[in-house]
Amino acid sequence: MPSKTVIVGSAEGLHARPAGIIAEAAEKYDTDIEITFGDEEADADSAMLIMALGAEKGAEVTVTGDDADAVAEIAALIEQDLDVE
Repeated sequence: MPSKTVIVGSAEGLHARPAGIIAEAAEKYDTDIEITFGDEEADADSAMLIMALGAEKGAEVTVTGDDADAVAEIAALIEQDLDVE
């Protein structure tokens, strides 16, 4: 199963705006994508669950799923500062 560990790049961590962008991207895929932070795991297509992880800027998270392209896209989004408009 493909996985990638990345550092959260958004200035305020995985709060509402970044979580919404990530969840919207994950919904495009017909496969499960998980984001893990510490002992917590969230479905990448749920903004609420992503926010509940509490991952702040600089936190290390792991993205896992069956589709390597999906994992790569979600991981790349997490690394970006999605607070910049």
